[in-house]
This record gives sequence, structure tokens and C-alpha cells, in this order.
Amino acid sequence: MDLHYTDEQEAFRQEVRTWMEANVPSAPLPSFDLSREGFEAHRAWERTLSEGQWGMVTWPKRYGGRGLDLIQWLIFEEEYYRAQAPLRVNQNGIFLLGPTLMEYGTDEQKARFLTAMACGDEIWAQAWSEPQAGSDLAAVSSSATRDGDDYLLKGHKIWSSRAVYADWAFGLFRTDPQSERHKGLSLIFFPLDAPGVRVQPIPQIDGETGFAEIFLEDVRVPAFNRLGGEGEGWSICMATAGFERGLMLRSPARFQVAARKLVDLYKAHENEVEPCVQAAVLQSWMDAEAYALSVYATASRLEAGERIGAEASTNKIFWSEMDIAMHRSALSILGARAELLHSAPAAGDVGRWLDGYFFSLAGPIYAGSNEIQRNIIAERMLSLPRA
Repeated sequence: MDLHYTDEQEAFRQEVRTWMEANVPSAPLPSFDLSREGFEAHRAWERTLSEGQWGMVTWPKRYGGRGLDLIQWLIFEEEYYRAQAPLRVNQNGIFLLGPTLMEYGTDEQKARFLTAMACGDEIWAQAWSEPQAGSDLAAVSSSATRDGDDYLLKGHKIWSSRAVYADWAFGLFRTDPQSERHKGLSLIFFPLDAPGVRVQPIPQIDGETGFAEIFLEDVRVPAFNRLGGEGEGWSICMATAGFERGLMLRSPARFQVAARKLVDLYKAHENEVEPCVQAAVLQSWMDAEAYALSVYATASRLEAGERIGAEASTNKIFWSEMDIAMHRSALSILGARAELLHSAPAAGDVGRWLDGYFFSLAGPIYAGSNEIQRNIIAERMLSLPRA
């Protein structure tokens, strides 16, 4: 892999940097999980990005993108995080559903959903998990019963990201009532304000509501909202999981910026901490750089026509455990002050590390628990027998 940028790529980087410097809000936006106000502030930011054609740069221009390649997307992400731009409230849509819709959707579905997704007019939630299924996605029991040109959705989803304030959700439903496990499942979209939908917020450890339960009772949606053929939901969802675990959801820039902040934090407190902390900080820096190189390699393979396979699970384990280690190092540097929430008068920037640590603890769980990922690696990459 050539690690040098072309003149065209460097010019693109400068274009992104110039736009970000002119448009990124000077003060942080309110959390999109804390209130409707914060959520709508982030929606407005998505619209600002769309006006500059930055909503999702890899998408075709007719869907609100720029038609750029994955290397340019990684450059964009580096400049985005460098500018400390707001987190993407529509990440479930643009990073997960969007690429899946691009691959499996009809032209009519792409025209209906992608442009509204790219500009923030429709914010998406992910509705896969169920109370009785846990990390075993093949055990979902929510049903979709065909009724003429419609489906009637019934069931109970949980840990649905962004569902408290989002407009739409994409969920996995059993369209064949006689099916078991991976068979007879379909991926279906439904509006969260439809009759029969009830959304119950789930407070997180920090009190914010990044997740929700969704109760569905005979929710009528058109068959047009099914992605792919009936019963093809499992393979389509595995493609989405590949985007989630292997490339899109956690770009390396996120961790490289955190690693730089960790180094700065260490330098500011170098004389106050144990010598072993230095090794942990250095490891975090090296891990962030190694992850970036790995993702660039993956992006290069995809640009060459290859696909993300089971190795996406190794990426997911790596970035989720790196995130925890990085924040633990920060808390060890801060000592007792690390317990201050960002809202505390004396916290300054300290509380952001605690917030980040709380969120990092979820990393080994969402996008498929790391225990499940290790099973995937053992069976599909190493061909080990089941226990």
C-alpha cells in the first residue's frame, strides 16, 4: 500500500479543512441524546453539511453526495475530527443503512430514502436487538405478516440507537412464521410515528437516552419498505454488520484525535503520574495509528473490488478494546478529578474523559458483542470446530 497522498488528495484535504474552519460551530452543540433541542441542533448541522455536499461524500451526486472514493472519505473524516465538528446524529443511516441500501435497494428505494438521509430530513434508528435474543440476532421473533401490498409489524425491539427522537427505524422481522434461526427473516423500514408504534426511552449510565425500546402492535407499512427479497434479511443484515464493524461506523480519525488529546493530557501531568502510565499512553498512540493503517488497507481492498468478510470482527474487537484502554489511561492520569462529570463547575475538560469512558464501555457490546465476534473469528477465519 502506498502511504503517500496524491496532489489531488492533498487538494481535497485543503478544501475540506477550509470549509470546516468556516462552518463548524464555535461552541459544542447540546447532546443529541439529552433533549429534543440537542437532537434538532444536530439535525440542523446535518443540513449544513448537506448544503456543502458533505453529507456523505462517497454517495453519488444524485443522492446528495460527491461520488468520491473511500480514501477521500477517510481524508474527510480526518479533517472532520480535526475540526472538532459535531458528532453525526444520523450515523445509523449514513454509515450503516445507507451503504446497505446502495447495494441492495431498488432505484426507487434509493431515490426515496438516500437523499432525505444525506441531508438530515430523516434521521434513522437501528432496531435489531430484542429482549429474548440478546446478541443472537438469528433469534429475533418480531414478525411481519403480509397483508396485500403491506406488512403488519408486531414485536418488541430493545437497545435501539437514536430511537427516542429519530424519524425512521430499520428492523429485522420474521416474515415466515414457520422459519427458524437465520431463515425467513426480512429487513423492513418503518416510521417511528406510525400508528401502533410506541417508543420507550432507556436512560444510560450518564442519564442520557441514546437507546430506546420499541413496541410494535400491528404497524402497517408498505411492502415497498422491505429491503431485498422476502427472507433475504439475514444476508443483508450481515452486510450492514460488516459496515458497522469493519469500516464506516468508527473511522480511525476518531481514535487518532483521542490519542493526541491523551498525549497532551499526559504531558500536562507527566510529573504527577506513575511511570507505567507512559507505556499505556504510548500503546494507545500506536494502537490508534495501527488501526488507521488497517482501515486504509481495507478501504484500498474495497476500492479494488473486494468485500469485507469475517475479518470485520477483528476490527470491531480492536477498536472497542482500544477505546476502553485509551480512556482508562486518561482517568488514571486525572486521578480523583476523573470522577467529575462534565457538568461539574470544577470539571473543565476533565468530564469529557469520563463521558468518553462511560461510552467506551458499551463498545464491546454494541455492533455484536465481542464474545460473538470471537466466535465468528474462530469459526469463519480459523475454521475451528464448535465446542
